[in-house]
This record gives sequence, C-alpha cells and structure tokens, in this order.
Amino acid sequence: MSIADRLITEPLAIPRPAVTAPFPRIDTFDKALTAPGGFGPRLRACRTAALNFRREFAATGRPDSVRTHDLISLPYPTRYGLFRAAISPTPFVTISNRLLIVRWTETDGTPRTLLFEPSDHELDSYTPYFDDMKRLAPGPVRGVFVHEHTDVLTACRRAGVDPAEVDYLAFDHLHTQDVRRWLGTTSPQPDISPNQPVVAAFPNAKLLAQRDELEAMADLHPFQRPWYQPSTFVDLPPEKILPLDGSVLLGPGVALITTPGHAMGNQSLVLNTDTGIWAISENAIATECLTPDQSRIPGLAKAAKSWGHEVVLNANTIETAYEQYNSLVIEKTIVDVSQQDSRFLQFFPSSELTGALLNPGTAPTFTHRAIRHG
Repeated sequence: MSIADRLITEPLAIPRPAVTAPFPRIDTFDKALTAPGGFGPRLRACRTAALNFRREFAATGRPDSVRTHDLISLPYPTRYGLFRAAISPTPFVTISNRLLIVRWTETDGTPRTLLFEPSDHELDSYTPYFDDMKRLAPGPVRGVFVHEHTDVLTACRRAGVDPAEVDYLAFDHLHTQDVRRWLGTTSPQPDISPNQPVVAAFPNAKLLAQRDELEAMADLHPFQRPWYQPSTFVDLPPEKILPLDGSVLLGPGVALITTPGHAMGNQSLVLNTDTGIWAISENAIATECLTPDQSRIPGLAKAAKSWGHEVVLNANTIETAYEQYNSLVIEKTIVDVSQQDSRFLQFFPSSELTGALLNPGTAPTFTHRAIRHG
C-alpha cells in the first residue's frame, strides 16, 4: 500500500486539554513573529527580539546538568537535509538522533527532569514515510544503513535517572513520534498491548507540546501526513499532555521557544550552560548550516552565497519556509560561539549530520556530538 493510499482519513479525536502549562511565558518573540509588512520585516524583528532574549535569558541561571545520548543513526534524503545546497550525487545523508536529559532545581528546591527528543525509535517506522523506507530496504539492507545505539529507557538507566523522576517529555516537533509507551494509554492498543491499556514507562511525566501542533494533528494537510502518527495520540490520557501557548521558561537556564516553519508548533530547547547558550532543534541538520560560508561540504557555501542565504534549512516539510528561515536566524542570534571551533555556533541539531562511507560528499565539517554541562 502506497503513502497515498493511507493518507485520506477522517479527522481524529486527538486529546485537546483545555489547561495551559504552568510556566512563565516569554513574550519576547510574540510581536516579532507576526510583525506587519511581511516576512522581511519579521526577519529584522526576529533578530532584534533574539538579541533581547539572549540578554534576559542569560540572567535566569543554569540547569544542574545536561547530558546527551545517541539513540539511532539513519538515512535521510540529501535534498531535504541540505536544501538546495549540496551537490553530492548520493541521495541520502546520515543523521544521528540524540536524547537530551536536562535536570534543574526549582526555587523552592523541587528537582525537575526533562527528556528532550525521547524518540521511541522502535515504533517510528509506523510513520508513513519511514514505513515506505523500511519496505524498500528491509532486513539485512536496513542493518547496513541504520545503526541503533541505545533506547530511551536504557539511556535513562545509564544516566542514573529513575523513570518515576521524569517530569516532562518534549520534542522540537511531533514528526514521527509515538509516545504511547512513555505516557500510557486509556485503552488497549492492537499493535503493542492488545489486551489491556499501555502502562506508562514514565508514570509522572507530561508531554510539553505547542497547542497549535496538537490541534493540527487532528486533521492534517496532505503535505503533513507522511510525517506524523496521529492515530497513536488518540488514546493518550489527556491529563498527561500540557499544551504550550508560545515560548516558556521551564527553569533556570531552560526554555522552550516557538520557532515555527518546519512544522506548525515547532519549538526549540534553549539552554544556558558552562560554555554559554545553546539552541537545540531540527531546523537544520548541522551547525555549519548556520554559518554555511565555513562549510567544506561540496556546494553548501557556494549555494548559500549564490542565493544570498545566511542559513540552510532542513526542508523535508516546508510548512512555511520563510518562517523556518526566520526561526533559524533566531537560533543563530541567541547562541554562543563553539569553544571547540570559533567558526561554528552552539546550535545542536536534534538530528545531527554524521559522516558515513556510504554517503560521499556529505561529511560535516564540524560536529558537536554531545553537550556536557554540570
């Protein structure tokens, strides 16, 4: 069955909690993202807002610790990841998806733990796009291109994190995500728990997602549908979902800011660490996509200069390319310069470009690989 055969659906009853997450709102970007005059004036406004946010955010403090854990490396179309830029003939690049474990202490002494990008990669193949990929490259062939490093629960165990201690789960957006095993379900699930509701692996965790994206999943546009698994959200317990209405400060040196464009409700994790400020998202797949003039990937610097672009988008779904460009400039303006190589910025792709012999001409010039703080 092709993607097209699976895409015509009726609207789904996705849980729509009326509550609003109890975090301080960050209104710095509200006017910039909707400034009058079109996307050009908005870009200028976004850059100014990002400078203002950077100064304010640095004063909020720092989290207790940040650790990253490799989950899975997999193929991804070059034409998406290096949009309009790379000239390599290889159809795929390799990207590595990573989990971030962020811990902080509230002013009243309450400890908090956030899992950012806790992808249950054993179930992501139900996403229509990746389901087709799996059918085209089954079994041993898939094993050549896909490398599973670890899973979320094992990563937590290695980090000394009890699943009951996890307060929040969040993603930069909900493409490919299936969180039933993390949050539990209100009824049996034919594919993973046919006889009883799924028991939550993280019994006290709540999903933080932008309300816009949660509501959009109920009735997706054809351009969006290949990348989502909306049916897996139908039986999630509504009380386990905390919708966000814009940018919020989660804790000292920990924020989720709205960065729309790649997906409706896209958001970026921003961290203030020992090395300065970081931004984490999938708006780009390599930090050099924010400074393309420093890239040695064939074609990247030349294409960016030719087009007059200061960033290179990750463009598998261009819901609003202008907004995604502006959002990436926000991230570029917020972050600090890498202490390992001053040509590059502390933008950490949630799925980072990784060199592979099977993908000649796409090896990154520089990779962060991990964030270590505290």
